[in-house]
Amino acid sequence: MATATPTVDRNNADVEQKKRRKGGFRTMPLILASEVCDRFALAGFNANLITYLTQQLHLPLVEASNTLTNFAGTSALTPVLGALVADSFAGRFWTIIAGSVFYQVGMLGLVVSAVLPSLRSPPCSSPAAATAPCQRASGWQLAVLYLSLLCTALGSGGIRPCVVPFGADQFGGGQQHRRRYFNLYFFTMGFAVLLALTVVVYIQDNVGWGWGFGIPAIGMFVSILLFLAGYPLYVLLRPGGSPFTRLAQVVAAAFKKWNAAVPEDPDLLYQDKELDALISTNGRLLHTNQLTFFDRAAIVTPGDISAAGQPDLWRLSTVHRVEELKSIVRLLPIWSATILLATAESHTYTFTVMQARTMDRHVDIGGHGGHFQIPPATMAVFSTVAMLLTLAFYDRGFVPLARRVTGLPSGITYFHRMGVGLALYVLGVGAAALVETRRRDAAARHGLLDAPDAVVPLSVFWLVPQFAVPGVGDAFASVGLMEFLYDQAPESMRSSAVALFWLAGSIGDYMGTVLVTAVQRATRRRGEWLQDNINRGRIDNYYWLVTCILVINLCYYLICFHFYTMKPLEEGGHGGHGEKECELSSLPENGGAAANGMMA
Repeated sequence: MATATPTVDRNNADVEQKKRRKGGFRTMPLILASEVCDRFALAGFNANLITYLTQQLHLPLVEASNTLTNFAGTSALTPVLGALVADSFAGRFWTIIAGSVFYQVGMLGLVVSAVLPSLRSPPCSSPAAATAPCQRASGWQLAVLYLSLLCTALGSGGIRPCVVPFGADQFGGGQQHRRRYFNLYFFTMGFAVLLALTVVVYIQDNVGWGWGFGIPAIGMFVSILLFLAGYPLYVLLRPGGSPFTRLAQVVAAAFKKWNAAVPEDPDLLYQDKELDALISTNGRLLHTNQLTFFDRAAIVTPGDISAAGQPDLWRLSTVHRVEELKSIVRLLPIWSATILLATAESHTYTFTVMQARTMDRHVDIGGHGGHFQIPPATMAVFSTVAMLLTLAFYDRGFVPLARRVTGLPSGITYFHRMGVGLALYVLGVGAAALVETRRRDAAARHGLLDAPDAVVPLSVFWLVPQFAVPGVGDAFASVGLMEFLYDQAPESMRSSAVALFWLAGSIGDYMGTVLVTAVQRATRRRGEWLQDNINRGRIDNYYWLVTCILVINLCYYLICFHFYTMKPLEEGGHGGHGEKECELSSLPENGGAAANGMMA
């Protein structure tokens, strides 16, 4: 026995040393490669797909716009399924791999549909076709396209909810490192979009759609290989079982005991550290005095616990599991306030591209008569550049300045960050309305109202504010929302919480489709706002409508923020309050109200 102790100690030391060699920033290039290529591929064809649908497949503008919005909504909805798979049994690593493979298949389908002439509608071969209707794509040609888009949407469902929490897992309890990782994640994602909006869109417009779709497909294949190569370096956390099942068990147990009286002393509610060990490695959630109806699930009644001491989880839940449900319910109002950002963004790759197509896009080169014509979809690059510059400046410039005012290590809380982003979106869409009014007036002055294909003598750079201002807002709102969801969601539900990030985009995209359809029907008898001839349409009125909706939404967010309560963790957990963002998690009640005073 005396000789066994050094061997055991040495084995334990070897295990700890192996753990220290895993994770950290060394894994970031491999982890981010998957999401970079996802965004590169998605932006590469989505940014200009309105052109492909209207110019190559000859779909009407509103139908093409709604098709893209619905596809974007589906792509943002599937992460809910991916998160369920990852948190329940597969784990984040293998869910990312499966999603990448599905995405690869979808991209190959898009390449085939773009390369084979039989999968596209015939071109308008004569000048007369400008006045005569072109032949739109047939049903089976569209079916091939939609099937490919569906595969990419399923692929996004595996990648998007898992990449962010998988990367954060590599840093353990280091909140400062995680904050930097979130900024790095959005920066690299923005860089991928920037590359797609310049290189890929140019190739699509000037070389061909086969190469325009083929390059992102090659990038996705490379990303799968790189991500697999990092397997020995990754920290892989075991899934804790289906989070949705646990939430359902709490709800069922609470309704079964809806007549039971909740004890005044929360210590009388059911606790089981061993049962919750796998889903509370950073510390168990403490009892809160909100949503007390669900506390009934933790009241012990006869028959709840078997003779062997095992609880019937459909009749009895621990306080930690009850608080998991409360945490999710509490964050939903804040989360819902970000849905309309996607609705406002839904026109970025549709109506704004059509605006840019009618404006002067020439840029003089060298002053010797040479010029370059900017592809319409490339204008979205200004949104991406604005986001990248804001993210680059945020940690190095903004945070140190804000820290002097607020005294917070993070400069401002993620609540403030989201609020700033929401306000900037209001300004961005308002700017879009003003510019469209000017563009339409220029078309009227030069007699071009009935010439939708003519170039209006107005520089396309007038569109820069409506791209750049929301880009800055995105750097605030999106990163703040991701931090909020990751921090305030229960640790065992972080993939599901990140799925909420994409679900907000999904619902927002579908709401964009509903809004466009409703506006078209409501204005059909009094001069359509949205029509193929945008010179006769009133897109500016549509932008003003969206602006008013965003103002109401901002007020709603401020109300939700004021009444928000932070998620409390027990002292002594691995994460603890000191690890939590904004130093507000230590406030068990009315944390949002305290932060609201600082915001005011």
